[in-house]
Amino acid sequence: MIDQAFVTTMARYNRWQNESLYAAANGLADEARRLDRGAFFRSIHGTFCHLLWADRMWLSRFAGTPKPAVPGSESSRMIEAWDELVAERRVTDALIGDWAAGLTLEWLAGDLTWMSGISRRELTKPKAQLVMHFFNHQTHHRGQVHAMLTAAGAKPDDTDLMLVDARA
Repeated sequence: MIDQAFVTTMARYNRWQNESLYAAANGLADEARRLDRGAFFRSIHGTFCHLLWADRMWLSRFAGTPKPAVPGSESSRMIEAWDELVAERRVTDALIGDWAAGLTLEWLAGDLTWMSGISRRELTKPKAQLVMHFFNHQTHHRGQVHAMLTAAGAKPDDTDLMLVDARA
């Protein structure tokens, strides 16, 4: 289904896109980043927090890293300070890159069982499918952030995956 090359490419894409979006958001006032813009997690800041929360939750399942300290219902408020959020995003993107670099086809071919907070029950799914979900979830919410940033007058980079090797 997928292989390590796919996963490492998506990890590079994730890092590149986060660098672009965070740089564009950094040019806005904190009030503009926290403004309720009608997105599911309301604001640019809230959506960035949720995305970081979800990445950490999946990494805890995939790589055994620590789970986020707050429940999913609090994900949009996980980190209040902008500078701390930026720093934690960089740390997490590095963890994602390291995890991706160490993946094997054998690991990807297995199943993962975890307690799902969303469905409130234990689930078992193919790891390859969950890895695709992990990256798809990132892309989905980054698209929301990109739209909010653009509406706020910021200028993030292009989002085309085909450009990842040229820019990442």
